[in-house]
Amino acid sequence: MGLHGVTITLYTKVSAGRDAFNRELWDETPVEVENVLIAPVSQTDTAVLSEMSLNGKKAQYMLGIPKGDTHAWEDAKIEFWGQTWHSIGYVTQGIDDLIPLSWNKKVVVERCG
Repeated sequence: MGLHGVTITLYTKVSAGRDAFNRELWDETPVEVENVLIAPVSQTDTAVLSEMSLNGKKAQYMLGIPKGDTHAWEDAKIEFWGQTWHSIGYVTQGIDDLIPLSWNKKVVVERCG
């Protein structure tokens, strides 16, 4: 059967104009992304510790993003397992040809409300 991920829902932001104070307004459009890996984060992970010390957010899962995905994952709303999550920090990416499996990016998420 092999290693495979699950389908998650990523909410992409689309500009919806400007408000009365000239701030940009955004609509969120749900997009299904297949083959995403989900793993609990280790509290000893350097990236997680750095993110927690910068903004106090509690990272709970790390998502493995499939190669070839072009969606914007920073500051994004994400749904999986019947719950809503929010990405924190930046996406980290490796070089496709040097990574043997199907995933080359990762992003950390925290639980929303």
